[in-house]
Amino acid sequence: MLPGGSTNVFARTLGLVNDPVQAVQQVSSALSTRSFERIGLGRVNGRSFCFHTGVGYDAAVVREVERHASLKRWLGHPLFIYSAVTTWARGYDRKRPHFRVCGMSSAADGGGGFEVDDGYFTIVLNTSPYTYLGNRPLDLSPAARLDRPLVAVTFRTMNATAILRSLGGALRGGGVAPSPHLDIRTDLTALTIRSDEPFPYQVDGDDLGDTRELRFTHVPDAVKLICPGEPPPRR
Repeated sequence: MLPGGSTNVFARTLGLVNDPVQAVQQVSSALSTRSFERIGLGRVNGRSFCFHTGVGYDAAVVREVERHASLKRWLGHPLFIYSAVTTWARGYDRKRPHFRVCGMSSAADGGGGFEVDDGYFTIVLNTSPYTYLGNRPLDLSPAARLDRPLVAVTFRTMNATAILRSLGGALRGGGVAPSPHLDIRTDLTALTIRSDEPFPYQVDGDDLGDTRELRFTHVPDAVKLICPGEPPPRR
């Protein structure tokens, strides 16, 4: 999929504009008014993440992008789209599930333990949007917020039509909807993804190789950040 590093998703999530001069003005204004707040972070196998961890197909796409790292600056999103198509067509096993996802449901989801035993790829979100297509946010879940625990979105199929239909909904805003092929869990303080065979994962857009188990936790009030206000008007 489209990892956030190329578009500085976290900065944009905090409200910073793309224009560097205006962004500096936003930060300067926030510092002068001491506009700060504390946010939560996700943690996976001891490593913190700001906005998401991608598991399975998502991470395989990131790995394909990194194989062409010298082109990423020039090609941008077209390279990610090319890598997503290439990985789907011949770089990722679409015939069988790759891992199991298990944890404790939030009270809003009925409480109790859950297990998804047929995951093809999962996005664990600490905030939303997941990424941007140009200036358009790809919003997987409005429940993914810096002041709430984690959200896990697990695709249980590699059917292209089903995936594109879900992502189309994310582009329209409001998040993806649960369905027989899509499992969504919100407000998770902990979850585990495991398999008998290694699977790829990436953290905030960085390929971290393969593993057989990922243990996630949510760390509330982990970081104190400057909170930029509205961008200054253009002259």
